[in-house]
Amino acid sequence: MKKFIDPLKKEWPELLKRPTQTYDQIESTVAEIFDDVSLNGDTAIKKYVKKFDKADLKELLVTSESLDNSKNQLSEALKDAIKLAKRNIEAFHRSQITVSNKVETTEGVICWQEKRPIEKVGLYIPGGSAPLFSTILMLAIPAQIAGCKEVIMCSPSDAEGNIHPAILFTAQLCGIEKVYKIGGIQAIAAMTFGTETIAKVYKLFGPGNQFVTVAKQMALKYGVGIDLPAGPSELLVFADDTANARFMASDLLSQAEHGADSQVILVSRSKIFLDDIEKEINLQLQELPRKDIAAQAIENSKLIYCGSDEMALELINTYAPEHLIINTANKNEILPKVINAGSVFLGNYSPESAGDYASGTNHTLPTNGFARNFSGVNLDAFQKAVSFQEISAQGLINIGSAIEEMAEAEGLFAHKNAVSLRLKEIQNNNIY
Repeated sequence: MKKFIDPLKKEWPELLKRPTQTYDQIESTVAEIFDDVSLNGDTAIKKYVKKFDKADLKELLVTSESLDNSKNQLSEALKDAIKLAKRNIEAFHRSQITVSNKVETTEGVICWQEKRPIEKVGLYIPGGSAPLFSTILMLAIPAQIAGCKEVIMCSPSDAEGNIHPAILFTAQLCGIEKVYKIGGIQAIAAMTFGTETIAKVYKLFGPGNQFVTVAKQMALKYGVGIDLPAGPSELLVFADDTANARFMASDLLSQAEHGADSQVILVSRSKIFLDDIEKEINLQLQELPRKDIAAQAIENSKLIYCGSDEMALELINTYAPEHLIINTANKNEILPKVINAGSVFLGNYSPESAGDYASGTNHTLPTNGFARNFSGVNLDAFQKAVSFQEISAQGLINIGSAIEEMAEAEGLFAHKNAVSLRLKEIQNNNIY
């Protein structure tokens, strides 16, 4: 990891740059696949599955038998762990249910808001070298609680056309009946346009690599909503000498092992702690089965010394990390000043991996600085807020003249007339 001591603010843009390709570099590839899928449906999907996943699929849909048999391919310990995580994630997301409150803004004018589920949603679950079955819990559970009518899922298969049994078991556990063996750009395109076998959805959810992220952004052009821009994983740790260096190094490596394009950053006010972390990372890295991947991510990563908390906080909020660990003696003072972060973990015993799996919070989070303007996935992401109002005759009398004045000032006389006609009717017929 490269080390930086009190970097000047003018150096921050380069220092905090993510190791990802730009939208422009990927857009042409994504657009080509989108056009093909839009025109040729399943035929195009199967072509790209064969090209990218090396699987020659006759059917895209996972059979109900495969879903059922998945439970026999997992240990009881793993199934119990998944069920425990499911309970905690359900509890956390049920706590986000809101109650509709009617407000009388003016006498006779009643306004309120109610949540409605997004009817058709598509979940993208990365597979490949790390089958992220935990992401199913993070997406399917709030979709169920929200009341989404149709939930479909896409996840890449191996070359034999099989999806990891943990993915299938978790999907079935969460009530997902339609699972398709598709990954990458083609999966996003399939759910964007719909094909002969795959339903078009109204909103897409799920993390992925840079190509999936750009594909989701392109889906917006075709009227399909997305949860957030969720690309390569990242973690920033802000720690001092009170933190356990072994713990913090393990957290940094836990994100580095996600992929070669992941990024981790340690910020500290202690130069000695930076040295301790560097040693620990080098030691622990050698023991990881995915050390080659983690080592590439570490090349993109930084150790930064900041001379003050103020500087550190400004740097953190500028970077806007997906995951943020705060492990300092004054963490409770620091916390209210954190503005831009996807999910925050406090102290020595709150590993980032707890949020990834079983604490209950959602791990589908904004990356690449999008924590400045996006929230992580939550219950609201699967709902729309619909506004309602009911106005009595007296209520319209109370606000009618204001509406007329404003409509006339904007030159919208039909708007004004819609009120004027009613006011005359009320006056002529003594309706109150």
